[in-house]
Amino acid sequence: MGMGNDLADVLIVGAGPTGLVLACDLVRRGAAVRIVDRSPAPPRTSRAKGPNARSLEILDDLGVADEVLASGSAPLPMLKYRDRLPVAETDPWADSAPSPDAPYDRGRLIAQWRLEEILRDRLAGYGVRVELGREVVGLTEAADRRHVDVTFAEDRTERVRYAVGCDGAHSSVRKLLGIGFEGTTAEDQVMVCGDVDLAEGALDRTRWHQWFDEDGAVMLCPIPGTRTGWWFQAGPERDGRGRPLAPTADGFRRLLARHTALPGRALTRAELLSTYRVNVRMADRFRAGRVFLAGDAAHVHAVAGGLGMNTGIQDAFNLGWKLGLVLAGHAEPALLDTYEEERLPVAARTLDLTSERLRATLEAIRRPGGGLDAAITLDTTGLGVGYRWSSLARVPDETPRHDETPRHDETPRPDETPRHDKTPRHDETPRPGDGLPGSPRPGDRAPDAPCVDAVTGARTRLHRVFAGPRTTVLGFGPGSAAVLREVAAAYGDAGVRTCRVYASHESGARSGPGAAVVDDEGHAAAAYGTGAFADPGTGTVIVVRPDHHLGLSAPADDARSVHAYLRRLHGAGRPRNGSPALVDAARKG
Repeated sequence: MGMGNDLADVLIVGAGPTGLVLACDLVRRGAAVRIVDRSPAPPRTSRAKGPNARSLEILDDLGVADEVLASGSAPLPMLKYRDRLPVAETDPWADSAPSPDAPYDRGRLIAQWRLEEILRDRLAGYGVRVELGREVVGLTEAADRRHVDVTFAEDRTERVRYAVGCDGAHSSVRKLLGIGFEGTTAEDQVMVCGDVDLAEGALDRTRWHQWFDEDGAVMLCPIPGTRTGWWFQAGPERDGRGRPLAPTADGFRRLLARHTALPGRALTRAELLSTYRVNVRMADRFRAGRVFLAGDAAHVHAVAGGLGMNTGIQDAFNLGWKLGLVLAGHAEPALLDTYEEERLPVAARTLDLTSERLRATLEAIRRPGGGLDAAITLDTTGLGVGYRWSSLARVPDETPRHDETPRHDETPRPDETPRHDKTPRHDETPRPGDGLPGSPRPGDRAPDAPCVDAVTGARTRLHRVFAGPRTTVLGFGPGSAAVLREVAAAYGDAGVRTCRVYASHESGARSGPGAAVVDDEGHAAAAYGTGAFADPGTGTVIVVRPDHHLGLSAPADDARSVHAYLRRLHGAGRPRNGSPALVDAARKG
């Protein structure tokens, strides 16, 4: 893999879900990737309960969603108890259903170790394996500013082009860089956790059981893929001075007997015991030269809403394509600045959101029938996260507008989702590249839509068209054909695909460069707001970034904007036979 020598393009430190997603994404782009972890063996943790809807879209793009779905279960209804008796049952997803623009409307329950195993297997298919038992103890940017020298605990130094710290809340990479991790630890908000076995038949495995009493709580959620395994979470036992006691198997049995109708002996095994305290912290920057931070190394927050692992996966998917384009010599290194520009405000917003959901949950469980469903909102699906403020949401050379650039204290609002109400907010003055009012804006997640392959007649989806490590240029309306031909000629070998989206009423030969689909049910036109471009002489062109976010929406006669945007990500294109100059630039990258 990679650039033809032994020097790694990217060293990823930490082989949890964040590091593994980044490794899978980079290696399929042709980057020479190494991934190391200080653990001597893959950890058997099942801490995070699974990917949310947006992370499932990312895992689908990486080709592992089917395996994740098969290995996990749907989110379960929650059965709430008070004084050992059931008092309420709630299914937070009862009113939710897949939609044409979002086929995953909810996440998936899966043990973290199983998700990591699936991702490691995917990575091994590319010929890359996690190097276990390797601890990074030194990081120095080389004098040539083109490399990073990484020192390992065995006193060996190795040179790489870039490094990414995905090594968790206690990140060695972050500490070696001297990056601050400001925030708070709530010493009084404590939970003990572990994986336990219960006697077979002890509890209904189709429910997430939650006992909330005035003097404590126990929560038991079945671990998919096991017969008797459960996630155990509880308020801790405390000593005579009110201080929380460390978790033990016997302590778990006492908590079980105190709060539930089960005898302590029903708990037959307890392992991976830990104490969780609410930490709300964020790195003050996500990059130092050629070293980046992602996942818990960059931000930690309250567990409410299950956004920890998911925010990390989404960090990785934002960073991977940018590193890939720079390493391939297409994009200027300045593209890497947009990783922090886009993800730091999202992390800040996530800290606020999870803290607010934690407050809502703590309030809810004071009343009989309250439970963890108070933490779940549309925000926790991840589908509404976008980057409208980003410099990548503007046509290059356009002057940023003050109302689109977040102040240092301004984070994305929860209402910044692709909207269909057609009514712009007062700050939504249309700009070149914005598309129609009410349609998704540059920076928003690109909606999915069911359609038909124009050549084979097989049913497919726009996200299937987007899948894989490329930028996608969608053309709606006959007027888009010329731009698609120009793009295919200039970028056909350089990581850009074109796709003509035909309306069902369009007749004539459906031929041309790239892919072609028929919007037979009108869902693509509805999702992208392209109805006004149905006139035969016009059309619209939409550039979708490799991470499924809109980069540009422009009338088809504005080819200048389309080419200007693609040049920023992919340079001036490359000849069909490849360009030695680009390969050389990649080696120097």
